[in-house]
Amino acid sequence: MRADAQKNLGKIVEAAAEVLAEHGDQAPMALIARRAGVGVGTLYRRFPDRGELLAAVGEHYVRHVTERLARAEREPDAWAALRAFVAWVADPGRGALAGALAEVPEEALAARPEFVRMREEYGRAVARLVARAHAEGRLRPDAGSTEIMTLLKVFTCHPEVPDPGRYLELMLDGLEARRPG
Repeated sequence: MRADAQKNLGKIVEAAAEVLAEHGDQAPMALIARRAGVGVGTLYRRFPDRGELLAAVGEHYVRHVTERLARAEREPDAWAALRAFVAWVADPGRGALAGALAEVPEEALAARPEFVRMREEYGRAVARLVARAHAEGRLRPDAGSTEIMTLLKVFTCHPEVPDPGRYLELMLDGLEARRPG
């Protein structure tokens, strides 16, 4: 791919992520093109249909989440890193984007090998952080990766949750292991 075409591709996917976070999965393609600084024709040449664009944005999203999770794994305090990661993913902008991407058909994402690989790595990395938080005695023993992933789904796929920051803190506080004494 030519350098300018690669640059345009990156601009389109970034712009689409922003516009989808603002307007949902039915965001106008013309708005995405304008935000990317490209013509609508350029957008449609690269992404002939909305599903392909949404799948590319899904891959972009999971790449960023996986990178952030890799940084969290390098933190010395696994529970603090897990809390910070969950809060970062549940940020209203990222949550709105995840909600829009939840509408992408699974087969469109499954057809993208890099997406599948990153999503699997994402799950393994959450499991490693959870295991470390358990080993540190900071995460309730009856809470695991499933609870963390469910918590993320609640806050990323349900933007209608009122005052999400407050509810997220309450739920995270409930997942923390009780200290004796």
